[in-house]
Amino acid sequence: MTDSKPSDSQEGAMSTGHVQRRYGSGMELAELPWFGLSEGRLRLVDDQIGPIVDVHTHLALTYGRRRSVNLLASPGPTQHYLPMDGPLDMDVYQNLNFTPADLSAMKRDLGLGSFTRGGMRATHTVPNLLSEMAELGLRCSVVLPIELPILSHNAETYLEAVATTPEIISFGSIHPHARDAADQLAEQQRLGARGVKLHPAVQMVAADHPRAMALYPVCAELNLPVLWHCGPVGIETALGRRRSQLKHYWRAVHDNPATTFILGHSGALQMEQGLELCKSYPNVHLELASQGYPNVERIVNEAPIDRVMYGSDWPFYHQAIGIAKVLIATRGKPTERRLVLHENAARLFGLELS
Repeated sequence: MTDSKPSDSQEGAMSTGHVQRRYGSGMELAELPWFGLSEGRLRLVDDQIGPIVDVHTHLALTYGRRRSVNLLASPGPTQHYLPMDGPLDMDVYQNLNFTPADLSAMKRDLGLGSFTRGGMRATHTVPNLLSEMAELGLRCSVVLPIELPILSHNAETYLEAVATTPEIISFGSIHPHARDAADQLAEQQRLGARGVKLHPAVQMVAADHPRAMALYPVCAELNLPVLWHCGPVGIETALGRRRSQLKHYWRAVHDNPATTFILGHSGALQMEQGLELCKSYPNVHLELASQGYPNVERIVNEAPIDRVMYGSDWPFYHQAIGIAKVLIATRGKPTERRLVLHENAARLFGLELS
């Protein structure tokens, strides 16, 4: 398939019929009317779509040596943890598409591999993210560092790497058990952080732990939204799974009405509770990364639509997968499409996308 602009009738026909959501290869997303293939690359070919903001991406996460990966290099094409040459079922939670070999490779790369220079992480860099963004009409991506209590400098490294790249903005991150956590957050904001990433399953600190609870008023004072990894995903450690249960998020939201919270993955495998949390509290936003299509459609139809945002979890997944789900879910709903793909994020982060 070559580049082409879909006709209005193509999308109109889709609005009343079944849309294929299972593919023999992720590259077959080019069969959808908004996408095409050019030089072996998946591209957005509908110039009526966009701009797009991806509020959930990562660069290489490194521990130990601060610069074990050069975030400004481009050592070959991005190696997504879910390869695009394998089967893709968009109806299931996204990690269910991993083969055992894919899952093993990912865990190895993110485990011991995070202390080395090599592996797939070497391709999770600023130039490679920018390349995929350009192919898919993304005007901005938000990169999310994750900090451990020691041997960890991801926030500082991310902020430095994107300082002169206006298409990418970075959150900060802090481990709740870190010394002088409030001072570190203030310094990250000074360096350009637009929010704070907390990951209960990786950091092993539940959202309602007293040390985490102490950070939320600081985030409110600094006007830094908190993007949590929210909900169990089924492939984390048993302890991480317990830390990320939705029951741990309610008190944090309730007790901190001045803090803006973004539920990464919209609650993951506990989406029902994440949706209810968003409906119940006006300071809660939902981010769609990894949700299966039926849940994306339900969120678009039932959640406060001015608090729903597209995310991909790149480089775990190609950015086109999440875009495709949003486009299918918003057929015949241009206002909802604009809000989810860019307007809500632009308003929250003060982005100018004209």
